[in-house]
Amino acid sequence: MEIANRIAFKEWAVICRALAEGAQAIILRKGGIHEGREGFRVEHREFWLFPTQFHQQPQQLVPTAEPIWQRTIADPPATGTIPISHFVEVEQVHEISDESALDRLAGIHIWSQTTLVERFHYRRPGLFLLLARVFRIPTPFVLADTPYFAGCRSWVELPEAIPTAGATPVVSDNQFAAMREAVTRALSQ
Repeated sequence: MEIANRIAFKEWAVICRALAEGAQAIILRKGGIHEGREGFRVEHREFWLFPTQFHQQPQQLVPTAEPIWQRTIADPPATGTIPISHFVEVEQVHEISDESALDRLAGIHIWSQTTLVERFHYRRPGLFLLLARVFRIPTPFVLADTPYFAGCRSWVELPEAIPTAGATPVVSDNQFAAMREAVTRALSQ
């Protein structure tokens, strides 16, 4: 793990919470409109989660994610701020080109099937799956929200590098191994 990092990955706050709580260990991404014709690329293998409220709606999640949704909306950041508290190391990257793989991933993430199918078919078929090991830092770093962070793009550079000192995994090694195995099984069928 890097000792400090200034790269952040924009994702729905509810998905950031699911990752932070160990409810899932994957990120499924297509990319934002500012990422050009090529779409999303895994430009960084280590980054901070940058929770956003943009686009997320409860109907885009599986019904069992309702408690995570409720915790997310009950604990909004202070107006004009973005809390940065979780660091990700990407262990594996898979490009999903077979839509049937989405069915096999059910149960290891909180997106609804409809949401994934829509993402899969946006612009051209396919999605990226990132197997993410997530770490929590002891004290969140709070950024001021600025127009610089706006827009539909996955990656943003933070004003300064945030130290990763004291970061601890959100799930045990054994739990993460089981999550990795579930992804491997789903993608190998």
